[in-house]
Amino acid sequence: MFKAKRNRKKKILLVDDDRSVSQMLKMLLENRGYEILTAYDGAEALAKADETTDLVLLDLILPDQEGFDVCRQLKEKETTSAVPIVILSARVLSGDIVEGLYLGADDYLTKPFEYEELVARMEAVMRRGSPFSESITNKTQGEDVVRELRKIIQEERIQPYFQPIYLVKPMKLFGLEALCRPETESPILSNPELLFQAAFQYGLYQELELLAWKKAIEHASDYLQEQYLFLNCNPYLVEGPKFNKVKSLFDRSNLSIGNVILEITERSEVGDYKEFYAQLERFRAHGFKFAVDDVGGGYASLESIVETKPEVVKIDRHIISNLQKDPYKRSIVKFVVAFCRENNILSIAEGIETREDLDMVRRLGIDAVQGYFLSRPQPKIDVKELNDSVIHLV
Repeated sequence: MFKAKRNRKKKILLVDDDRSVSQMLKMLLENRGYEILTAYDGAEALAKADETTDLVLLDLILPDQEGFDVCRQLKEKETTSAVPIVILSARVLSGDIVEGLYLGADDYLTKPFEYEELVARMEAVMRRGSPFSESITNKTQGEDVVRELRKIIQEERIQPYFQPIYLVKPMKLFGLEALCRPETESPILSNPELLFQAAFQYGLYQELELLAWKKAIEHASDYLQEQYLFLNCNPYLVEGPKFNKVKSLFDRSNLSIGNVILEITERSEVGDYKEFYAQLERFRAHGFKFAVDDVGGGYASLESIVETKPEVVKIDRHIISNLQKDPYKRSIVKFVVAFCRENNILSIAEGIETREDLDMVRRLGIDAVQGYFLSRPQPKIDVKELNDSVIHLV
């Protein structure tokens, strides 16, 4: 069966309400050996797409619904959830591009485009598959993953874990970073990293992230007093129109928003800094604080710190690792510490795994620390016990 599929023509569904453009593109792609189906609105696209479709080329402006809605529905439908989608649109705003990618699209090409570039992108998308395709060995297994992912979200099968963050002077509990562990027997989704990759691929990332927040808030409200709760936050949740959903999680809790720090994670780059910063100020007006995560790695560039103006900066564990033996890493940490002090930003060193790591960052002037040497993530927290456990480290 799989051999037959490789030998047949690749089936492309072209969704665009401009019939002249569709017919021209259809002719060009058929000359390259593709089988082309056309759809001129969202309903027709959803009816024609199935498990035999190799790729969807999707315009955003359709007569009956937004292309974003079609993208989401294709990713939620079991038979089409694994079908790659390339958005073709005249919209060039970064916010549109980010929204398309977070709804599950695999690529975004702005009009007008070069025909050869389109073909190259099409082939690249079909060749690489999903971000976690190495973990999915066949179509049936992929469908099982989607089904289990939906079950996890619908039944709220997420167990929050918390890793302590300690101030260095004096050595005491400053806050808890919330992590999550899925309650599932799936060998793929039991891995938190693959869990979020799967949610990303199938357009369920936002629902999963907000569920993780909800569970963390429910549990942390029983533990925290004046300490802070750190929540991993994808930039899209700030950049997108999700403020009311986010705020409602705290309206139903006795946890004060003033004790919440949103960690801007490296799962994606900020798409539109102007829009992101405008929305970030809206969050701040309601009391939220922000941390830039993984400084020194990923997307946490100096530009992101300048634009975000965070209350907290977390230095990437790869910079902290082997710090005592690497003068270049120490220079980076010294620079970050000086920058934070000058701008009234709290600095946190991640990945403290030895006594030597702790002693070195203390000498370099880091404000707070986090890592396995101090405490591993755990599902239940006793604030007094955590404070007592680090007294000997002073």
